[in-house]
Amino acid sequence: MGKLAGRACVVTGGARGIGREIALAFARAGADIAVVDRRGDLAAGTAAAASTHGVQAHAFTADVSMEQDVAAAMSAAEAALGRIDVLVNNAGIITTAPLADMPVPVWDEMIAVNLRSVFLCSKAVLPGMTRRRFGRIINISSQLGHKGAPNMAHYAAAKAAIIGFTRSLAREAVRDGINVNAICPGAITTELGGDIPSGLRARRLAEIPLGRFGAVGEIAPTAVLLASSEGDYFVGATMNLNGGDVMV
Repeated sequence: MGKLAGRACVVTGGARGIGREIALAFARAGADIAVVDRRGDLAAGTAAAASTHGVQAHAFTADVSMEQDVAAAMSAAEAALGRIDVLVNNAGIITTAPLADMPVPVWDEMIAVNLRSVFLCSKAVLPGMTRRRFGRIINISSQLGHKGAPNMAHYAAAKAAIIGFTRSLAREAVRDGINVNAICPGAITTELGGDIPSGLRARRLAEIPLGRFGAVGEIAPTAVLLASSEGDYFVGATMNLNGGDVMV
């Protein structure tokens, strides 16, 4: 029996990168999985890979920045899995622009995808978790939410807000048996990271004391910990997996 045997978990942005690796790690630990992503074809691929571990695995297409999409996806996931015990708010985008030149739609898209989605998805699963007196919400923030970065004010703002959201909801929900925590990865090698200009990537690498970028497989074990009974005493925590880039 795995650490997550019998648990029903939803991972947003689970089509690739960190989200995909978390979904697969959950499946290996025995959890039933629902993958939610706006790339339904890739989400289905993650679900298919998860199912090879002998668990239920489903894929749902949704833009998690849209309230109607979130409501439909979470309802479908709950129907398929029977309930939602664990939510991982992982969906996100990365773009870069100097603030003075940043178009308002670029700012708005970042806040919608990286922050509004966390609110919408958490709000959707909270009633069921509250009724059952059990739940785990894991929000994927970033070390840039602590330190910021040039040309990424919109991204850093959204990720910093996730940390504040996590701490506030943790205090609000813990009495109902719901633990809310955040993971703040550093620079991780993913497909999404390919959207970062090469000059910025080189500067980021030079700032990391460990001297390398992280791998998606180095993030997933912390998500498994927070979703499992071994993570019961983590409440409002920010887990900083960043090779020493930010030490808090």
